[in-house]
Amino acid sequence: MVNRKALTTSDLLKMKQNGQKITMVTAYDAPSARLVEGAGLDLILVGDSLGMVVLGYETTVSVTLEEMIHHTKAVRRGAPQTMIVADMPFLTAHYSLDQVLQAAGRLMQEAGAQAIKLEGGREIADTVAHLTRAGVPVMGHIGLQPQSVLKLGGYRVAGKSDEGRAALLEDARALEAAGAFSIVIEAVPEPVARAITDDLTIPTIGIGAGRYVDGQVLVFHDLIGLTFGHQAKFVKRYANIKDTIEQALVQYRDEVKGEIFPALEHTYEA
Repeated sequence: MVNRKALTTSDLLKMKQNGQKITMVTAYDAPSARLVEGAGLDLILVGDSLGMVVLGYETTVSVTLEEMIHHTKAVRRGAPQTMIVADMPFLTAHYSLDQVLQAAGRLMQEAGAQAIKLEGGREIADTVAHLTRAGVPVMGHIGLQPQSVLKLGGYRVAGKSDEGRAALLEDARALEAAGAFSIVIEAVPEPVARAITDDLTIPTIGIGAGRYVDGQVLVFHDLIGLTFGHQAKFVKRYANIKDTIEQALVQYRDEVKGEIFPALEHTYEA
């Protein structure tokens, strides 16, 4: 276990200013969080992608605030010395200002997150400002926004047209002006993400946004190869744990049926 203090928003700003890359991993439970903290990564995001990765939902839209609180609590227990950011689930960014503040407060007070993340740009700038005035650290999220997948009709790269690129830059500027301490940029062409990063004073964290952002984030299950179905282009697998697990399960099945396990060394004496 790494013996350290969790980073703060000021630390992240200094990292950008000093040209130090920020590392973030999306995790959903105590064991994975413990491994991420032990590896010394900077941030853990408890993403609403948990709906698809560990709960079996088709999209993130089905994820509730209660589920986000439940999983954030688990991550906090597994990584007590790491800064944890929790996603605000579908529609909460568009609640009344009192309701969104209450939801953010629950993620921080009950679940132990040190910051929350909101999807959206200029349309949620007032909400971000309201939260930051109340002392809630807010991470923005622009580009591909998974919570809008039903409206978009699928997962699409953002910012490919001149109009789209200009809109992303305006969204990023609005979030920074509203007080966001960082912005995730997802599925955006590399030159667009670079222009946004160079324009902002706050750090950007990319996922499918190329090389010229201030940090990177990947989902824990994706980077260790514990996923099923389609793999996004931006994912790099650093291990293939799924094959190892499948082999272990098959061997266990065969040994039980063949009366090999349990052996004498696995039994208690009278």
